[in-house]
Amino acid sequence: MYNLSCYNPPSFILVGVPGLEKLHIWIGIPFCVIYVVAIVGNCVLLYLIAAEQSLHEPMFLFLCMLASTDLILSTATVPKLLSNLWLSSQEITFSGCLTQMFFLHFSFVVDSAILLAMAFDRYVAICLPLKYSTILTPQVIIKIMVSIVVRSFSVILPDVFLLKRLPFCRTCIIPHTYCEHIGVARLSSADISINIWYGFSVPLMTVISDVILIAVSYVFILRAVFLLSSQGARQKALSTCGSHVCVILMFYTPAFFSILAHRFGHSVTRHVLILFANLYVAIPPALNPVVYGMKTKQIQEKFLLLFPLRKIQ
Repeated sequence: MYNLSCYNPPSFILVGVPGLEKLHIWIGIPFCVIYVVAIVGNCVLLYLIAAEQSLHEPMFLFLCMLASTDLILSTATVPKLLSNLWLSSQEITFSGCLTQMFFLHFSFVVDSAILLAMAFDRYVAICLPLKYSTILTPQVIIKIMVSIVVRSFSVILPDVFLLKRLPFCRTCIIPHTYCEHIGVARLSSADISINIWYGFSVPLMTVISDVILIAVSYVFILRAVFLLSSQGARQKALSTCGSHVCVILMFYTPAFFSILAHRFGHSVTRHVLILFANLYVAIPPALNPVVYGMKTKQIQEKFLLLFPLRKIQ
């Protein structure tokens, strides 16, 4: 019989980036810079949207939710990564590991759903412009946001209980910089087939379905755009989707590449996979506010009004 302590281990050890221990201090510097950019950029974006009444539109409200989720995603992983690399603080409690794992997966699923909601917003704005204000009312926006949170919470919470049921008598050393569901489950000596199947079905039910629906919405958007008679109208319609497309590519491309590399990249060294896994949870939250700030005219104007650039005399 397993010892009862196996089902509630006091802590795990996060190894960090194995093989690059001598470079841990230097590796932490770019991640610290990326994290600071993410915090400052998303906080400024939230402030601009909250302070300016003219930005209280559906697209910017979804953007506000995206910025909030990006703060959760980066804060759930990067601070622990930096303490590991700079302070050699490798220990994390079992409850802390479950908490980190929950918010990591929860924020990822929320981000994916928000991108789908923003695609729906662009579809209505371009394909049904006369009905935009009647379809995307404040009540509908609130319902969409609540459903996003409820869906994400419902599909990720079982991960916590699937891990709590497992014994961890064999080892408590995690060869990574953060806790994620399957990585922690593999430390157990028990059967983890339920964890594997659930870990496979959740992305299929949420993220993959979101990608398919986003692609379908953009098919209708492009069809509507190319039916426009004016070249200027086409360019204006496409420009409103530019920042959203950039964010979609930044979010899904590294995530899918990291997943494929873990599943099929057996020749790729372990430290490369770990570094890439950290980049795909750190870089999108930092670049999202930059992309929307550069490509969205309304945000540029409000930023310059609130933070005027003074010429150096």
